Amino acid sequence: MNPFLLYQYIVAGILLVIMINFIINSFLFKNTFKYRLPDSFIKKQPLISVLIPARDEEKNIGRCLNSLLRQDYSNIEILVLDDNSTDRTASIIERFARKDKRVKLYHGKPLEKGWLGKSYACQQLSEYARGDYLLFVDADTLHFPSSVSSSVACLLRFDIDALSVFAKQITVTIHERMAVPFANFMILGFLPLSLVRKARSALFCTAIGQYMLFKKDVYRAIGGHESVKGEILEDVLISKQVKRCGYRFMIFDGRNNVYCRMYHNLREVVLGYTKVLFSSFDYNIFMISLAFVGVTAIFLMPFVMIPLAVLFSWPMVITNVIILQVIFIMATKIMLAVRYRMKAVDVLLHPLSVIYILAIAVNSVFQYRFNIGVHWKGRTYNIEGSGEEEELKLIKDSSK
Repeated sequence: MNPFLLYQYIVAGILLVIMINFIINSFLFKNTFKYRLPDSFIKKQPLISVLIPARDEEKNIGRCLNSLLRQDYSNIEILVLDDNSTDRTASIIERFARKDKRVKLYHGKPLEKGWLGKSYACQQLSEYARGDYLLFVDADTLHFPSSVSSSVACLLRFDIDALSVFAKQITVTIHERMAVPFANFMILGFLPLSLVRKARSALFCTAIGQYMLFKKDVYRAIGGHESVKGEILEDVLISKQVKRCGYRFMIFDGRNNVYCRMYHNLREVVLGYTKVLFSSFDYNIFMISLAFVGVTAIFLMPFVMIPLAVLFSWPMVITNVIILQVIFIMATKIMLAVRYRMKAVDVLLHPLSVIYILAIAVNSVFQYRFNIGVHWKGRTYNIEGSGEEEELKLIKDSSK
C-alpha cells in the first residue's frame, strides 16, 4: 500500500476512535443538575464548607458570594481567604460578612518557600473549615441555587470520595472562543471516562480547580493541598493523589449549575494557558513535541490537505479518506457545540482553534527555555530545569 495512503487511513482511524469515545463520554459525563440530596442527608443537615481562595478578585468575588448565599442547602459556611490582594477584594468580602454570618473573611499569610499561591491559600482555608465536606471553588465562578447540593448528591449517589465539576465556560471574544473550549474537546475525545471512577490507576484522572469537592476526612488523609504545594497543575495532581491513596474520584458536567469566565482577552488567554500547557507534560520537551506533531497531524493537516488534493489532483482514494477525516472532526465539534451551546461559526473555525493552542504551546516552551517566567495575578513564576531534575520556583512576588 502507498505509505501516504496508509498514513491517511491511520489518521482517519484515530479520528474515528476519538469520535466514538466522545459519543460514549457524552453519556458518561453526568450533569450534576439532575441529582438531588436524599431525605436522610437533608434531615441530618451536615455542615458543608465552601472555600474560596481570592487574589485580586474585586471584579468577581461579589457575584460569586451572592450566588453562593442563594443556595438551596442552607447549612453552609463560606470561607474566603484574601491572598494578599492589591485591590478591593478584602473590603468587598467584609461587606458580605457583616450582612451574613455564613461568610467569613481570612487574611492569607505571606507565601512560604516551596508553595505556590493557590495551593497555599486552599491549605489555609482547609485548616479553618469546620464542615464534613470541603468544597473548593474559584472566585470567578457563578453558582446556580442547586450547585452545592447537587454536587454533594453526586458524591453520595456514586459512592465516591471526591469529585470535580467542570463549569460551563463563558467565552465572549474570539480569543476565548478559540482556546477555552479546546479543553473540553480533548477531555471528551481522549479520556475514557468509564475508567476515571473504576480504574485504580491515577493515570485515568483529571480535574479542574474551579470546583472540587472532598469528604473532609479524605482530604486530610491524602495530605490536602500540601501534597501538591509546588505544582502549577495542583487540581489535576490532587485528583491523582486521591486515587493513589486508594479513594474514588469522578468528574461531572456542571454546565447547568456553575458558570465561569476564566479569561477576557487575548493577553489573559495566552498567559493562562502558557502557565499550564508545558506543565501538563511535566516540562518534558520530547513529550510536548510529540503532542504538537500529533495534534497538527490529526486535527489540522486534514484541512490543509483538502485544497492541496484538489489543486494537484491527488488520487481519489486519498482525497476521499481526507474528506472522511474532516467529517469525523467536524461531527465531533458539532456535538461539542450542541452540548455547550457554542456559536456555529466556531465549529467552522476549528483550524484556527488548533493554531491558537499550538502557538500557545510553543510560547509555553519558550518561556521555560529562556527562563522568562509567567506573570499571573501579581506573581511571576519561572521553571528552571537541568537534565532530568526540574524544580518549580517562585522567583518573584510583586506584593512584597
